[in-house]
Amino acid sequence: MSVLVVIECDKGEVKKSSLEVATYASQVAQQLGTTATAVAVGEATEDNLAKLGEQGISKVLYDAEPRLKDFVNGAYTKLIATAAEQEGAQVLVLANSNIGAAVGSRLSIRLKASLATNAVEMPRTEGGQFVVKRGAFSGKALADVALTTDRKIIAVKKNSIEAQHEAGKTAPVEKFSANLTDADFADAPKQVIMQDQAGGVLLPEADKVVSGGRGMKGAENWNLIEDLAKALGAATACSKPVSDVDWRPHHEHVGQTGITISPNLYIACGISGAIQHLAGVNSSKVIVVINKDPEAPFFKAADYGIVGDVFDVLPKLTQAVKELG
Repeated sequence: MSVLVVIECDKGEVKKSSLEVATYASQVAQQLGTTATAVAVGEATEDNLAKLGEQGISKVLYDAEPRLKDFVNGAYTKLIATAAEQEGAQVLVLANSNIGAAVGSRLSIRLKASLATNAVEMPRTEGGQFVVKRGAFSGKALADVALTTDRKIIAVKKNSIEAQHEAGKTAPVEKFSANLTDADFADAPKQVIMQDQAGGVLLPEADKVVSGGRGMKGAENWNLIEDLAKALGAATACSKPVSDVDWRPHHEHVGQTGITISPNLYIACGISGAIQHLAGVNSSKVIVVINKDPEAPFFKAADYGIVGDVFDVLPKLTQAVKELG
């Protein structure tokens, strides 16, 4: 018996959220008196996969099938399920990411496993049951969920656990094949939309995000958002009204009906803070709000607030960031 953790990779690098779930999985394995094995998906390098030993991973399985470079639901599901069967894994751990959300439910059915999404703490045993605490109602509440099947799947919320780094420790990387066929890639997307921001980091993976709303008054003013984002090494985002009027592309829309993000820093510029927008960003560790309306609802959710015109504040803030280096 072992714990299996799914590691997402992009352009050869292990995603930050996967370093977090690797740590989570190794700690679950310690609780259960077993080991944690990783299965990598996406484009990876063996050197970077071997470094997962720093998070307590005992070995890494990697299928070098070229078509796995991009996410394909059916292929990824079969790959992970095959690895789980091979390793006799009773607990599967994933990031609560776009990929994790897509394959988690499929794996639950395929492996006849209980599924807990948006997990925020380490699981615990209560009354002989395996209990996971998870976020509910767009992060406004917490719920304890008992996973009662033999196999259990946990999708961990980003930033809910800090990745450990035991320097110098490595894990062996083993060649692995799920014997994927053309049929497994039948649902491959015809076009993959990459949000090429912050050095190519996808918006859901960004540690820092600068976002704009209707207070920016038009697409022609978005250079102020982009300048601050560039100075911070951040991704850019927007509110739903902004994407609706085509000031920004729809894949930058964060909120209840857009992308849900959990960065370490979220800067909202000219966004009032409607509940639908808050639902997509309220898991951010630090929220900074810039708005000229002191009564803007967003200030109630902010860690720091600046009452002022974004057209005055943003250039000064960008310059201050640059001076700090």
